[in-house]
Amino acid sequence: MPRRGLPLLALGALLAAAACASPVSEPLPSPAIDAAHPSALRYVALGDSYTIGTSVAQEDRWPDQLVSRLAAAPPPDATLELVANHAVNGYTAGTVVRQELPRLDADAPIGFVTLLAGVNDVVQGVPDATYRADVDTILADLLGRLPPDRILCVETPDYTVTPQGAAFGDPATQRAGIVRNNGILRERCEAAGIRFVDGIVAISQDAATDRTLVASDGLHPSGAQYRRWVIERIEPAVRELLGG
Repeated sequence: MPRRGLPLLALGALLAAAACASPVSEPLPSPAIDAAHPSALRYVALGDSYTIGTSVAQEDRWPDQLVSRLAAAPPPDATLELVANHAVNGYTAGTVVRQELPRLDADAPIGFVTLLAGVNDVVQGVPDATYRADVDTILADLLGRLPPDRILCVETPDYTVTPQGAAFGDPATQRAGIVRNNGILRERCEAAGIRFVDGIVAISQDAATDRTLVASDGLHPSGAQYRRWVIERIEPAVRELLGG
């Protein structure tokens, strides 16, 4: 998450270190699927550092945890196979438009997509109107590929409560920006009939008193926090979309 006004050299070093801890878009192993259940949908994850799982092991990233849990107890209609995670540290919604959406053609046929993007728009001072327009572009592209019940958007967490949170802007100001962008994403999802997962902010704020929910970089969620995201909020929504 780049800081608005942070010296570019220092920012580059920080993001480079985080990227080393969490490579992007590497080949992903397929989970074991119970042959008695329907075939897995090809799942692609889009977003920023929260989806690529900066500073956690691959198996601790929330998309990987989600797929593993679904494979262990598949929903009636289908389960998911994570074929690509295109998320990248520091990406805004606009970068998702320019860099991640063009990669989807090579992933076809896609059966399910998740999106979590917005924190870097806040940190980089992207205007609300620009964020809204970029979200609309993303959702329109995805709806051209999939029905709305095969797309899921996830709320951005509150990083300001972490030990390194204050290094990325005034906590109160940044928190207000996160709330605004979450509201924009929710509103655009509702207008498009796409499922929006909330409750992530509330979980992330527990990191203010429980540091086991923070990764080793002092900024991003730990695998334990991502596990809560999945079990408490994301997995129930996905199971509902996939037939219960």
